[in-house]
Amino acid sequence: MKEAKIHDKVKVHYKGLLQDGTVFDSSENRHPLEFTIGQGMVIPGFENGVLGMREGDTKMIPISAEDAYGPYRNELVGIVDKSRIPDDINLEIGMVLQVRSPEGSVTNVTVVKITDTEVTLDMNHPLAGKDLSFEVTLMQIQQP
Repeated sequence: MKEAKIHDKVKVHYKGLLQDGTVFDSSENRHPLEFTIGQGMVIPGFENGVLGMREGDTKMIPISAEDAYGPYRNELVGIVDKSRIPDDINLEIGMVLQVRSPEGSVTNVTVVKITDTEVTLDMNHPLAGKDLSFEVTLMQIQQP
């Protein structure tokens, strides 16, 4: 029976869990996740965990923050003047906004604090700094 290796296209069903067991994402009731091993299409720890699996295998893959979304970086949190936020946006803590850099790239930021004059925005990925686990079932391997 073939094992998943670099350059194979695989289809997996998964359930992503935080350390406390909270499910943060799942492919349940959706199509399996499809990716090619070695192309960086998924986080490194997930990709490495699938290596060596066989079709039909299910396993739990623990992933450290470093091999997931990286460490939480305080320098990615900034304060902007509230007047820079369009008036038609009803700001709420936890709201995700899109901001455009001077170069034109778009980044998601999370509103973490609001005062009368300022808004604190966090550019870290919501899962940055968190160790994760994925329960993965390998559904299909397509070798190149």
